[in-house]
Amino acid sequence: MPAAVPDTPATSDRTAAVPVPARDAPFEEHVAWARSVPVVGLDLAPVEGRVVEDPLPWDYAALARELVASGRGPVLDLGTGGGELLSTLAPFPAGSAATEGRPSNLPVARRRLEPLGVDVRPVESDDDEQLLPFFDGQFAVVLDRHEEFDPDEVLRVLEPGGVFLTEQADSRDGVRLSTALGAPLPWDPDSVTLGAAVEVLRDAGFVVDVAREHEGLRRFRDLSSVLWYLRLVAWQVPDLASLSPEAVARYEAPLRALHLHLAAGHEFVDEAPRFLVVARKPF
Repeated sequence: MPAAVPDTPATSDRTAAVPVPARDAPFEEHVAWARSVPVVGLDLAPVEGRVVEDPLPWDYAALARELVASGRGPVLDLGTGGGELLSTLAPFPAGSAATEGRPSNLPVARRRLEPLGVDVRPVESDDDEQLLPFFDGQFAVVLDRHEEFDPDEVLRVLEPGGVFLTEQADSRDGVRLSTALGAPLPWDPDSVTLGAAVEVLRDAGFVVDVAREHEGLRRFRDLSSVLWYLRLVAWQVPDLASLSPEAVARYEAPLRALHLHLAAGHEFVDEAPRFLVVARKPF
C-alpha cells in the first residue's frame, strides 16, 4: 500500500547549491539533479512549487495540535518520518513518543524530536502485524499521518477514552504515474479506502466519531521533480528509486516520453485521494 506519502513541504536550504534545471533542459540534466539533491526525512522542500497537491478540506496539523495541547496525556506519533510535522506541535506531554520504520529517517527524527522530550523508536512490520514497542494503555492520543497501522495495536496502547487521529492516502494514490511508467503496483489500488479503515477500526473495538474523504490531485511540473519524488516515496516504484544508471535505463523510454510532455509546458496529473478518521477507545 502507499505508506507515509508526504504532502507538507518543510523549510530546507539543501537545493541552494544545486540549480533546478529548466523544464525543457536535457533529460540528463533532470536525472542528475534528482540524483544529487539529498532526501532527508519526508521533507518536500526541494520540489516545492513543482509537485503541487490540491488543498485538503481539513487541517490535520491543527487537529493534532489541539489533541497534543488538550492535557489528555502522552502522545504517540506513528511513522513520524523525520519528525517534520510532529516537531511543530510542541510542547508535548511527558512520556510522548514516536515510531519510524525507515532506518534512514531515524537519526533525523531523533535530532529533531529528542530535544523536545519525544522518545523515537524504530519499528518493523511482521507480516500483517504492526507491533508497537509500548505498554498497554500507555498513551492518551495516537497520531498517524500516512502510516500503515494495526488497529488492534493502536487500541492496545491507548488508554480507555484515548483518541486516534489518522489521515491516510487512499491506495489509488500514485497509480497514474506508476501506470505511465509501466511499473507494476506493489499494492492493491482498492486495498486502502475510508470504508475499509472504518470497518477495521470498528471491528477492533473503536468508536468512530469522524470519517471524511477528499478526491485530490497531485501535479508534477518537470521531470526532475518526478524523479526526486520517486526517490522520496521509494515504495512506489522500488526498482527506480535508486536512480542508478541501470534503473534509469530500464525506464528510459517512458521517462523520456514523460519529459517531452512536461518540457512542452504540460503537467502530469496523478490522483492523490485522502481520508481522515477520528476514533476513540471506549471506557
